[in-house]
Amino acid sequence: MHTSESQVDSTKPSFRAGYVAVVGRPNVGKSTLTNALVGAKVSIVSKKQQTTRHRVHGIVTTDDGQIVLVDTPGFQTRHKRLLNQAMNRVVTQALADVDLVLFVIEAGKWTADDQKVMRLLPQGVPVFLVINKVDRLPRKDLLLPFIAERANDFPYAEIVPISAEKKRNLDDLIQTIVRYLPESEPIFDPDTITDRSERFLAAEYLREKVFRFLGDELPYGTAVEIRRYEEEGRLRRIWAEIIVERDAHKPIVIGEGGERIKRIASEARKELEALLDATVYLDVWVKVRGGWADDPRALRELGLDG
Repeated sequence: MHTSESQVDSTKPSFRAGYVAVVGRPNVGKSTLTNALVGAKVSIVSKKQQTTRHRVHGIVTTDDGQIVLVDTPGFQTRHKRLLNQAMNRVVTQALADVDLVLFVIEAGKWTADDQKVMRLLPQGVPVFLVINKVDRLPRKDLLLPFIAERANDFPYAEIVPISAEKKRNLDDLIQTIVRYLPESEPIFDPDTITDRSERFLAAEYLREKVFRFLGDELPYGTAVEIRRYEEEGRLRRIWAEIIVERDAHKPIVIGEGGERIKRIASEARKELEALLDATVYLDVWVKVRGGWADDPRALRELGLDG
């Protein structure tokens, strides 16, 4: 997917480019940070864990560098289903093949799950500790002691406090990341903001709305599959299935008189139209597929096999 804003002189000898993994426990704001740095929603966001399931690339291009952000799922420490194991493989694979790591934690909070993610951090790659949600600290004077305490945990190359939601200190973070990347020509066209297809983004936007509008009513065993995707000029026709694990889940998604599924589809369609600058026809159905989250074949079909 492309934008048309960037004008980059990639012939400059000091131009730098590389892959940067964004890791952390669930719900620390990894996807919010990725989207804020890119300047567009390339990774879906929800307060619900397991929102990010795939490895998503968001691309930030400046005058002197290109950052390919690899937004990863939150590392799963409590769930043993095949889906969760596949998500954890996405995290470990991302860490094995990047030039820099952003380890995102929440300001004022350090949990056992943060500790488990820290143990996965590579030794031979620069690691930034990105302290997110600093705007939510009850007192500003709590930040410096927290930074000092965390600095003893790991040999971080940099410690950067930010607020992804409020977009605070993100320009400094971008500039600092670029300094650590290897000299290179751009990896992607300077106008590209993600390497993911429209079809992939359509499924992700719809799944985000499922999580958002169903809240805690539906377990995590929900997925979206695009059955058909047609592109004709500035028109997109999309047929999608929301997959649930049990018959009892189907009416929850549909809602009384179909009201809930209409709202889910309508909100996803509006965001897709804004992203794609196109008219979107979105037809959504609900399908029951028992045990899909523990079925290797189903995970492969949904691109969730890690």
